Amino acid sequence: MKKIIVLVWLSIIASNIEAQDTIRNKKNGGYLFKTIASCESTEVQNQNRTSTCWSFSSLSFFESELIRMKKGRHNLSEMFVVRNAYLGKAETYVRMNGFHNFGPGGAFHDLPWVIKRYGIVPEEVYKGLNYGYGKHNHAEMDAVLKGIVDAVKGNPQGKLTTLWKNAFAGAIDAYLGPIPSTFTYQGKNYTPMSFSNSLGLNMDDYVSLTSFTHHPYYSQFAIEVPDNWAMMQSYNVTLDELQNAAEKALISGYTWAWGADVSEKGFSFTNGVAIVPIHDSLITQTGKDNKAFNDAGAKRTSTAFDSPMTEKNITDTLRQMAFDNYETTDDHGMHATALMVDQIGNKYFKIKNSWGTGNDCAGYLYCSMNYFRYKTLNIYVHKNALPKELAKKLGISQN
Repeated sequence: MKKIIVLVWLSIIASNIEAQDTIRNKKNGGYLFKTIASCESTEVQNQNRTSTCWSFSSLSFFESELIRMKKGRHNLSEMFVVRNAYLGKAETYVRMNGFHNFGPGGAFHDLPWVIKRYGIVPEEVYKGLNYGYGKHNHAEMDAVLKGIVDAVKGNPQGKLTTLWKNAFAGAIDAYLGPIPSTFTYQGKNYTPMSFSNSLGLNMDDYVSLTSFTHHPYYSQFAIEVPDNWAMMQSYNVTLDELQNAAEKALISGYTWAWGADVSEKGFSFTNGVAIVPIHDSLITQTGKDNKAFNDAGAKRTSTAFDSPMTEKNITDTLRQMAFDNYETTDDHGMHATALMVDQIGNKYFKIKNSWGTGNDCAGYLYCSMNYFRYKTLNIYVHKNALPKELAKKLGISQN
C-alpha cells in the first residue's frame, strides 16, 4: 500500500510540472523543474577570462538585496571592487613578506571590506576596460601586479619607499581606469561613498555560514583556503542546518551567494545541472577545466545529465574528507536565486552563474541538494534570513 501511495504522489508531482510551463535543464532535457520559491535577480554577467567570480557573485547577491529592499534595480561595478580589493591584498602580502596569498581570487566578505573603505559605483561609471579589450581579460594585469609586489617585498634597497603603494595603484588604474571622485547617476551627483550610503546596505547585516568538523559547531573560524586573504570568519553549523538555512532563506525571500567546488564531473554548466552520481565513471570528461574555472571548462557527457538519477549520500564525514584531501577546493562563487523540485521530488537550488548566457538555461544551472551538501565552501546571506533558532545558537541578533 505504501508503495502505491508513493507512486501516486510522484505521478501527481510529475503531472503538475507538465501542466505548468516546464523548466528543463537543457533543450529537450529530462530534468523537469517546478519552482518552490523564487527571488528576483539582475541580468547574468560574464567574468570572461578573469578569476573574479567572487566579485560578480557577491554583487549579483547585493543587487538582489537592493531589489528585495525596494531600492530599485542596479548594475554595480565588479571591477571597482576588484581594483580596491587588490590594494588590500598587496599591502597584506608585503607586510607578510610574501608568506601570504596574492592573486586575483577573493571571497564574498571582500565586498564589505571594499564598500566600508571605498564605497561602490554603478557599472556604467566604472567598467574596468581600459586596456583595449571589449571583454574582461586579466592575464597580463595579474602577472604585472604580482611582479610589482614581489619586487617591493624583495626590498632591494633595504628600505621600502614611501611611494610603492602609489606605484601599485597606478598600475591597476592603467589597466582598469582611474576611480572617479564624483559622478552623475540617474540625475544625481555622487561620490563612491555617498552612492554607497544612498543604497542603504548595512555591511554588518551579512554573515557567512559553513559546515566542517575540524572546528567546533557554533564557533567562528577563517576557512582555510588561499583566496580568504583577509582571513574573515564564518559561522560553523551542522550540515543539516546549513542546508536548512539555505532553503529557508529562499522561501523567506532572501537570496544568498554560494562558494563551491565546481571541479567535480557532476558539475556541468553546459547540461545545466550540478549532481553527484553514485559513481564518477558514469560521466565521461573530455579535456580539462581551466585553472580559473571561468567558463564551462571540460566537456562532460553522461546519461546522468538527461534525467534524474540516484545520487551519492553525502555525510559530514564524506564532506570533511573531501576538504581535507584537497578534493574540495575554493573554485567558484555563484548566486542562488530559487528553490526547485524535479519530477520525482528531489529539491535543487537554482544558481545564477557569471559565465555569460551561453547554455540552454540562459546562464543558470540547477544544483542538487547532494551536490550542495558535498561541495559547498560557504554561503553568504542576510542575518535576518537565518532560522531564529540557528541565529540564537550563533549569538546573532536579528532585526
